[in-house]
Amino acid sequence: MKFQVLSLIGHAPHPLTGALEPAADRLEQVLAVGEAAERLGFDAYSIGERHAGPFLSSSPSVVLGALAARTSRIRLLTGVTVVAILDPVRIAEDFATLDQISRGRIELVVGKGAEAGHFDLFGLDEGRQWDLQQEKYELLRRLWREEGVDWQGEFRPALKNVTTLPRPYAGPPRIWHGSATSLNSPELAARHGDPLFTANAIQPREAYARLIAHYREKFEEYGHDPRHARVAAGSGGLLIADTAEQAVERYRELYEAKVRQTFQPHLEGKAGYNTPFRTIEDAVAGGPQLIGSPQQIIDKILGFHEVYRHDLQSITVDAFGQSTAEQIETLERFAEEIAPVVRKEAPSTLWED
Repeated sequence: MKFQVLSLIGHAPHPLTGALEPAADRLEQVLAVGEAAERLGFDAYSIGERHAGPFLSSSPSVVLGALAARTSRIRLLTGVTVVAILDPVRIAEDFATLDQISRGRIELVVGKGAEAGHFDLFGLDEGRQWDLQQEKYELLRRLWREEGVDWQGEFRPALKNVTTLPRPYAGPPRIWHGSATSLNSPELAARHGDPLFTANAIQPREAYARLIAHYREKFEEYGHDPRHARVAAGSGGLLIADTAEQAVERYRELYEAKVRQTFQPHLEGKAGYNTPFRTIEDAVAGGPQLIGSPQQIIDKILGFHEVYRHDLQSITVDAFGQSTAEQIETLERFAEEIAPVVRKEAPSTLWED
């Protein structure tokens, strides 16, 4: 198993104190945690992309550029790049530049995004979101694999003999497809032989297992070697304590306040938005959240792996408003007490083959 740290760079008031740190301080925290993740042996660090709500992640390429300058080994991913609302030429240029700066450490996770408002923000028809996603992804794919591209589509002006610069550092960066609720992303990933990154953040395990099963089935149907069907999985936040009882006692108020803070009444019942795990006991027992003792968390990740057979586990340490020191302490415990056991029990050749 490989491990990644993900930040959506949430910027909401603390769920208990109501304090809101300055944006510059919050961004510096993300960079400091990224440096710590490299030092502690994590394999990748990922920055999300959001254009509405309490987030500071509208420009992941800028944040990853800063992190590239402060690290030397860790892989740098997006989570996700909202390709459906962006210009593929701009994506190709920005992330190839980052790929050169980082000397080949960039990978993208592309998706249509989980926000209801960003299509209106960019003047696009949300009803065409999957058409936008497919066309723009397939153009991005060509721009990184070909020179002198001739192309014509529906959602941007035609291209004639276009070669985007710079070229990627050492061939096209790997592109994962982010998947949360729909079979469309697993289908697109399987068609092109690309890896799948399932959100595994809000819904019960069975919902994500369905997406992964569809991906693996279609991957083979499209003629790809099933051994190359790579899968990654997210999680709904990481909180570690010495025992299960301590975890519930220590984090109950924080976890349940955060659930209340993020609840969106107008999206109640819509998959992928409000968590059904409203109490900390529910989250520990059946949710995708990694909350509990080290052994509980080990068991839960291995339980994911039994169903998902995934190569990469993503964790989030800034979901509950903890300080920089608390986040780094959490990463240290994960790296020392959890990661070695899971790596041994569920080995992966991702980034080694």
